[in-house]
Amino acid sequence: MELKFKTTGYLLIFLFLPAFLTAQKKRILFTDVTQKAGIDFKYTFGDDTYKNILESSGSGITVFDYNNDGFMDIYLMNGKYLEGISDKNGEKYKNAHNSLYKNNGNGTFTEVTQKAGIAGHNWCMAAGAIDLDNDGYQDLYVLNYGPNVFYHNNGDGTFKDITNSLGLAGPEKLNGFTKWSIGVSFWDYNKDGRLDAMVGNFMAFDPAYKTAATPDLMPSPAEYNGQPSMLYEQQANGKFKDVTKEKNLYFPNSKCMGLTVFDYNDDGNIDIFQANDHQLNFLFKNEKGIYKEVGVASGVAANSKGEPTGSMHASIGDIDGDGLIDILVTDLDYGALYKNMGNGLFVDITEKSGLAAAMEGKGCWGAALFDYDNDGNLDIVSANGTAEELISQYPLLLWNDGKGHFKNVGKEHGAYFSTKRSGRGLAVLDYDNDGFLDLIISHVDQPGTAALLHNSGGNGNHWLGLTLKGKNGPAIAIGAKVTVTAGGVKRVFVNQWTTGYLSNSDQRLHIGLGAQKVIDQIEINWTNGAKEVYKNIASDRYLTILQGKGVVSK
Repeated sequence: MELKFKTTGYLLIFLFLPAFLTAQKKRILFTDVTQKAGIDFKYTFGDDTYKNILESSGSGITVFDYNNDGFMDIYLMNGKYLEGISDKNGEKYKNAHNSLYKNNGNGTFTEVTQKAGIAGHNWCMAAGAIDLDNDGYQDLYVLNYGPNVFYHNNGDGTFKDITNSLGLAGPEKLNGFTKWSIGVSFWDYNKDGRLDAMVGNFMAFDPAYKTAATPDLMPSPAEYNGQPSMLYEQQANGKFKDVTKEKNLYFPNSKCMGLTVFDYNDDGNIDIFQANDHQLNFLFKNEKGIYKEVGVASGVAANSKGEPTGSMHASIGDIDGDGLIDILVTDLDYGALYKNMGNGLFVDITEKSGLAAAMEGKGCWGAALFDYDNDGNLDIVSANGTAEELISQYPLLLWNDGKGHFKNVGKEHGAYFSTKRSGRGLAVLDYDNDGFLDLIISHVDQPGTAALLHNSGGNGNHWLGLTLKGKNGPAIAIGAKVTVTAGGVKRVFVNQWTTGYLSNSDQRLHIGLGAQKVIDQIEINWTNGAKEVYKNIASDRYLTILQGKGVVSK
C-alpha cells in the first residue's frame, strides 16, 4: 500500500510538473538591479531636514538615447543646497548635480555627466528630451527652480548651453517669487511644422512663510499663490516667443504639477491637460490654435467627490480596449481614472475600476500606464509617499484584466513592491531591449537612492517597439495616433512620452501583443492630417518608421 501511494504521488508530480513549470515561467518579476547596473545616484533636497514644499516635491527622470546607439540612457535630476532655503548644515550639498548614465548595452551604465556637460547649476525638477533642430540627435531642455536651461546635443557625447539664443530661460520671477518650472511638453500646436513648447510652472514659493497653527509642518500648497504656465511658439528663425496670453492660456494663479498633450476628442487638434495642485484641473481644448478651458464641462476637473486634489500629472491610454484614450490622474488622495466616452466627455470610474481602494492613503506621485506583461492591456505602476511628512508607503503595481478593472499584484512580482519608500519621479523604459518594460524610480527618503527594476519577462507574450519620425522633424510625430490590429483585436496608442510626474519615459511606442506573432495592420495618423498604413509586421523587434519613407531601421 505504501509503495502504491508513493508511485501515485510520483505520477501526479510527473503529470502536473509541466504545468507547474509553465506557471513559474510565466510569473514576471521586477528585480532591483540598481547597484549591479552601476547606478549610484543619490537624491538630495539640500540639507538633512524635510521642512518645506520645495524639498518635498522631489525630482524627475528622463529616458532618452543621447548617443544614438539604440540603448536608452538615463538622466536623473537632483536638488541642492540653496542659500536662504536650506539649513546651514546642508552646505555639503552645494555641489550636488544632475546625473547622466550612459547605457553600455550589456545591462550596465556609466556615469558621464561631466563629460557631457549637463550637470546643471540649479535645483532641477524635470527635463524634456527633443531633437529640436532635426539633426538626428536629441537635445535636452532642463526645467528648474530658477532659470531653465536648453542644451544642444553636439552629436559627440557633449552638449552646449544655447538657452539665450532660443529665449527659453523663462522669467526670473513669477507672481513676485522665483520661477518654479516643473516640466515641458513639445508639440506643434499651430501646425506650422515647427515644434512649440509649453512649460508648466508651479507656485510662488515664499521660503519665509509659516503656518501659524502648525509652525512645525510645511504649509499646504493652497496657502501660496500660483504661477502661470507658459506657451512658447517657435518662430521661423528658431527662437521662441511667449504667446500664452494671446492663445487664452494665461492663468496667473494656477499651480501646475503636470502637462500632458494629446487629441482627447479626435478632432485633429492637440489639446492640453494640466494637472493642478489643490485646484481644479484644466483641460484646454484646441480650437484652431486658440484654447478654451473645458475641464469642468468635460468631467476631468475634480475627483469623484467633486473636489480639487493634489493632482500630480495625467497618464494617457486606452485602458479598456474601446479605442478611446482615457486619463489617469494621480494625486495625494486616491487618484482619478476618467473613462473617455467618445463625445468629448469623460466619466469618473475610479471606484468602479478598483483604483480608489488601491491608491487611497498612499500619496501617489509618479505613475504610468504600461503593459508590463505584454498581454495587450495597460497596467498601472505608482510611486508613493506622503507629502507633508517624510513617511514612506508601499509602491503599487496594478494588473488590468482588459476591461479596465485593476488588481494590486505588486507583492507577487518583486521585493521592491513589498518595501516602503518615498517615491517621486518614475519612468518606464526597456533598457536591455528585450521587449519587456523595466522601471526607474527616484526617491526623497533618507537612502535617496534611485531604483532600477528589471522586468524578467519570459512569459512568451509578443511585442513591438515603434519609433515614429516625421520627414521634416519630430513635430508631426508627437501626438500621432497609432491603431494596431492583430488577431482581430484593435489597440489604439498615442505617440506621447511626456506623461509622468516630472518624468519622461522611453520614447519608443510599446505594443503588447499577447500570443500574436504578426501584426495585421498598423495605421498611423500623423498630426498634420496624413495617414499611412503598414501591413504584416513581424513582432518581437524594434522598428523606426519615417513618414513617407516607411520602415527605415530595425
